[in-house]
Amino acid sequence: MLLIQAGAVDAEGGAEGCDVQDWMEYDKSVQDAGIYVSGESLADLVSATTVRVGADGERTVVDGPFAETREVLGGFYVIDVPDLDAALDWAARCPGSRGGGSVVVRPVADFGA
Repeated sequence: MLLIQAGAVDAEGGAEGCDVQDWMEYDKSVQDAGIYVSGESLADLVSATTVRVGADGERTVVDGPFAETREVLGGFYVIDVPDLDAALDWAARCPGSRGGGSVVVRPVADFGA
C-alpha cells in the first residue's frame, strides 16, 4: 500500500509540487502497468472527524484529524508488485512524494498465511 502524505496543501487543497494532470498521468501509468488493485483520494480535512475511545469505554468525537503531525494523509494506492524494490520505484514516481510530501510503503497484512 502506498500511503500518500502531503507535506503542505495549496489554496485548493491539492498537494504542493504537483497538479491534477500529474495525478491523472500517475494513475494511468499504475493502471496501464497492471498493478493497480485499489485507491482513493480523501476528501478535504474539513470533512474529517476523529473518534477516540478511552480506557473507560467512553467515546469522544471531535471535528478534524488534529493529529500531532504536519503531514496530511491525502489518499492511497494498493498495488500488486513482486517485491519491495518495485513498490519503492512506484512510490518515487508518485506525485505525492514531491514538494515536501512523502509516500509511505507498507505491505498489506495477510492473516490467512
